Amino acid sequence: MQSSRPLNAADGVLRLVGHTPLIEITRLDRGCCRLFVKLEGQNPGGSIKDRPALSMVTAFERDGSLRPGGTLVEATAGNTGLGLALVAALRGYRLILVIPDKMSREKILHLKAMGAEVVMTRSDVGKGHPDYYQDLAQRIASGIPGAVYVNQFSNPANPLAHETSTAPEIWNQMDGDIDAVICGVGSGGTLTGLSRFLARVSPKTEFVLADPEGSILLDVVEGRRPRKPGSWLVEGIGEDFVPPNADLSRVRRGYAIPDREAFLVARMLLRREGILAGSSSGTLLAAALRYCAEQREPKRVVTLLPDSGNKYLSKMFNDSWMADHGLMDRPHHGDLRDVISRRHDEGAAVIVRPDDTLNTAYARMKLYDVSQLPVLEADRVVGVIDESDLLLAVFDAASRFADPVGSAMSTRVETVAVTASLGDLLPVFERGHVVVVLDGVRFLGLITRIDLVNHLRRKVDYA
Repeated sequence: MQSSRPLNAADGVLRLVGHTPLIEITRLDRGCCRLFVKLEGQNPGGSIKDRPALSMVTAFERDGSLRPGGTLVEATAGNTGLGLALVAALRGYRLILVIPDKMSREKILHLKAMGAEVVMTRSDVGKGHPDYYQDLAQRIASGIPGAVYVNQFSNPANPLAHETSTAPEIWNQMDGDIDAVICGVGSGGTLTGLSRFLARVSPKTEFVLADPEGSILLDVVEGRRPRKPGSWLVEGIGEDFVPPNADLSRVRRGYAIPDREAFLVARMLLRREGILAGSSSGTLLAAALRYCAEQREPKRVVTLLPDSGNKYLSKMFNDSWMADHGLMDRPHHGDLRDVISRRHDEGAAVIVRPDDTLNTAYARMKLYDVSQLPVLEADRVVGVIDESDLLLAVFDAASRFADPVGSAMSTRVETVAVTASLGDLLPVFERGHVVVVLDGVRFLGLITRIDLVNHLRRKVDYA
């Protein structure tokens, strides 16, 4: 006889949406305040967006607009797609997501693994442009019979999810005593839902906006005419328009947080508090720390960590990515060391040895997403192996993957001294080679075309 389900076992993963923990931050400088964060990354889909995703799909089912086996279409620059993918997979719906091209690779791979169909579009265009992600999603939905455009930006079930679940949870976890809530806006659902609930039960609670630098929402909150929208790397919050679901009427102040500050605060949160949180979490926490630093009397402050940082390991938790985007301080040398993205003397270079196998070289190229590797004996470069060398070696005999790198590498190495000029790199690139930078005979690193482009782009950012 089959036993019944244990009393403490959930009836399916969707039952685990919500009821996330709240913890106090104790190792970061909070001034005279107490600062609490709600760990929304512990939802089953990995973010706060599980809540509105479940709420919106359930509302479509109830009103009959979504039939069994139907299609959901949504525009998302953040985690709403992952929440919808979870619900769609478990309830048997087709899901098409239109995504701006700044979304992290981990999120895209996660979405595809869940069965979602991903349509990539541009992140550098605004509303009204044919490639704008919301307009494109709406067009796709209108062309599929019976499809539903989820439209988190206007869907009333979005803020309702937070009004009926997130907000009461925080209220109970804080024992009914909250002085301030720091919140971001993507679709507007979280802030609107929280503020509606707390307006009823705690009129004293102040709402503070955490906005990425470049977004127009802080201008609106502070009563200024919105400036021309900029661009930002933080995912999931900040907008170039005021979403219909965003009720900003209870927000009186806020902070514009640059990408650099958001990412560094998120990295600091991991190192000091042991919490791996995402890019929007860095923005919210940075704003909360600023708010706490300005207070002159103790306050109980709450913010949210909307998702986990495990979706950003290739981005803001990757030192090379941070450096490439000018978001991390590196010593300035005034020579070619400033151009090398992975310095050997810093232990960052990806290398092989002559007696390593070709399979090892292949694996490192794949793992680190590079197309060539320096071949070193001690700190001396003896060759370079690239994708072409590898292909020529194994094309007629795949068994050669077991051969040593030294049998296939090119010994024609284009070296330049660390003191060479940027102009000295161009002839090497024109000959189809990468640049090997030496300090005397000591290997410092490789410079590729994209390394030089990144270096020139950083100079624009610093100008």
